[in-house]
Amino acid sequence: MQLRPQARACQLLVAMAIVVLAGCSSPVRKAPVEDRSTASKAAPVVVSTPPAVPAVEAAPKPLPGVENAAKSGYYTVKPGDTLLRIALDNGQNWRDLARWNNLDNPNVVEVGQVLRVVPPAAEPGTATARAVPVPSTGRVDTRPLDSRPAVVAAGSSAPGSAPVGATPAPVGATPAPVASPPPAPAPTTEAAASRDAGDEVAWIWPAAGAVVAGFDEGRNKGLTITGKAGDPVLAAGDGRVVYAGSSLRGYGNLVIVKHNEMYLTAYAHNQVLLVKDDQVVRRGQKIAEMGSSDAERVQLHFEIRRQGKPIDPAKLLPAR
Repeated sequence: MQLRPQARACQLLVAMAIVVLAGCSSPVRKAPVEDRSTASKAAPVVVSTPPAVPAVEAAPKPLPGVENAAKSGYYTVKPGDTLLRIALDNGQNWRDLARWNNLDNPNVVEVGQVLRVVPPAAEPGTATARAVPVPSTGRVDTRPLDSRPAVVAAGSSAPGSAPVGATPAPVGATPAPVASPPPAPAPTTEAAASRDAGDEVAWIWPAAGAVVAGFDEGRNKGLTITGKAGDPVLAAGDGRVVYAGSSLRGYGNLVIVKHNEMYLTAYAHNQVLLVKDDQVVRRGQKIAEMGSSDAERVQLHFEIRRQGKPIDPAKLLPAR
């Protein structure tokens, strides 16, 4: 049976539609995609870095005066030291220490710093040159005989002639040297020490109160004298004030008087100071009023120091 043209056309369309649908239902394979971006990149260049050279630390600056460490007349600063404390312990004026050591700021000293604590011209162990006169009769003339001036003797007829009755000295004989008197012996150290400068200080008691604590080098470096607030504190001898203030811990309001190169005195715990630094004071002059600054009660702590070392004041003060 033959189909009509319209039917055949419909069949063709249906067949084409089936083919198209079959193609859509089959999986579509995609071509592999190659990432050429990494392939096109150049290989990384490895730069070798030289090993780091360790930094050379600058040598620490040496502390002032270290070349004088352990020498006599010098002091090495320890933790807790102040220039005032060092000066007191060495019997010196703190201003002198600042000057001798060229300190720009006397309030700052470094641990390990070495300070001169004796005057530059009085270093221990250094002898001071002393001119010794030579007697004219003690000199021996070493010039040749023919160059010496002639001696005119009494009764001789002409200069250079031998005196009458004198036996001429043999030609070429060496004259005997004139004996010179032995030089006076230099004073010994013991003799110099016997003339202690402290003997020149006419000591008096600095306060009228009772002594309630005596000298004990380990615990009490002086005498503790009681009294009432405002009682007069007197200079124990003539001298010059080297410190008046309250910077020395444990002493309160303090006065330090230097009497000579050997001795100084300290007056602590005052309520009022009546003198100032570098002031000349006389024995018996009122220099402060007794108080209790940096102390548990009203008292005067009194010290005598010989070359900076505390000694028992009772051995120098007059008997009461």
